[in-house]
Amino acid sequence: MKRLAFTLLSAALLLAAPLQAGAEPVADFYRGKSLRMLIGYGPGGGYDIYGRLVAEFLPRHIPGNPMIVPQNMPGGGSFVAAKFMAEVAPKDGTVFGSLAQTLALDSMTNTATKIDVTKFNYLGRVVTNIDTGVTLPKTGIKSFEDVRGKQYVVGTSGGGSTTVLFPSALNAYAGAKFKLVRGYSGTIDIVLAMERGEVDIVGAYGLPGIMVSQPGWVTRGEATFLYQASLKRHRLIPNVPTLPELATSEDGRVILHAAASTGEFGRSILTTPGVPPERLAALRTAFAAMLKDPDFLAAAEKRNLMVDPGTGEELDALVRDTLKLPQDVAVKIGKMME
Repeated sequence: MKRLAFTLLSAALLLAAPLQAGAEPVADFYRGKSLRMLIGYGPGGGYDIYGRLVAEFLPRHIPGNPMIVPQNMPGGGSFVAAKFMAEVAPKDGTVFGSLAQTLALDSMTNTATKIDVTKFNYLGRVVTNIDTGVTLPKTGIKSFEDVRGKQYVVGTSGGGSTTVLFPSALNAYAGAKFKLVRGYSGTIDIVLAMERGEVDIVGAYGLPGIMVSQPGWVTRGEATFLYQASLKRHRLIPNVPTLPELATSEDGRVILHAAASTGEFGRSILTTPGVPPERLAALRTAFAAMLKDPDFLAAAEKRNLMVDPGTGEELDALVRDTLKLPQDVAVKIGKMME
């Protein structure tokens, strides 16, 4: 029996050796390093909140336990950060991004970007995202029918973002009369502009972010929701129509369905092209472990942050599916994202 036990132990050690050998170089690489989390929008919005949450908890699960330093890099609906990651950042697994959920769609429709999103590597998703069009009672807007009858001003952050895409699509295919004002750094900036009366509507404010920053809008009816960019109504706002429901034609329904589907990317984290496979595997394993970490889940609950996980592999597949959209649909969406 002792000889058998010794043999089994030896075999187990031999099997474990390659795993340890593979893990040790990854730990050696990350040990003592400061990594970067680029957030493609200004402070306070959903991309910022979730990007910083991951920066806080992911390091404890990465071999070598490095630090992650968040850095806001707003511009072009997160295109500035995406371009930096594609062209400037080290391709070694030390730079991450909290970027637009429309990144794949934008890359397909905006040829000027020249970014191959299939080269990026998703680590995983923290939460799906339902963007909403929202206004305050002082505007007098009661429902979407009101914006079909009169022009209202919508604040947006710039081309390629959902703040541009959704109002533009609703103008084209749902009879809305939105006037888009561009140049805001992010959602919170637009919310402040709405409170000051500079704009009437925030064109895309994610429900997860609202539940952190403005929960009373949902729980106490302190705001009016005009639409939700989803394929089915969320349980928290069951009386708010989805984008496809608002379409005035079958062609419009197809376009609005494609636009709403970007919510599946939600608040996800990706890394640069060219990351060595063993490091990417370690990062995805670390991300999955973080999502099950009791401290992470407790922090999310305390901060009213919704969690709806997805794997990096699932998101990579979703990128490929997005790039299979019919070209005529892509062209129409591209014109609305300019």
